[in-house]
Amino acid sequence: MLRRGSALLFRQIVRNRSTDASLILERSINRVQLLGRVGQDPVMRQVEGRNPVTIFSMATNEMWRSGEGDIPMTGDVSQKTTWHRVSVFKPGLRDVAYNYVKKGSRILVEGKLDYGEYVDKNNVRRQATTIIADNIVFLSDIRDRE
Repeated sequence: MLRRGSALLFRQIVRNRSTDASLILERSINRVQLLGRVGQDPVMRQVEGRNPVTIFSMATNEMWRSGEGDIPMTGDVSQKTTWHRVSVFKPGLRDVAYNYVKKGSRILVEGKLDYGEYVDKNNVRRQATTIIADNIVFLSDIRDRE
């Protein structure tokens, strides 16, 4: 309650003090939650002059039943697998992900979407979508991987 009131008061002060009507602070959200399985063991990369990053792939599945009619639970079950690239920059989380995330592990990743471009080996400009992880929850234990 107090937090909401403070935000409203701050917004009014900014609007009243600003001579530029276009300066209105808006809140936006870029949040992603993925629950799935790791597709490859993580790798740690470091570019000169930058902090290292841990990268791994993760699969999520979407399932649906196709069928006509009024009878529930009839029809064929279809499944679509989507692969995601996950990057971990936070120092503590980056090291935990590198050491403990393994291929086949079931994990929950929370983070944000990031879109970027890179030039591949053939000098072709490509677009990439990456999940920048803020948190990883381990749902498999070591016995599940063996």
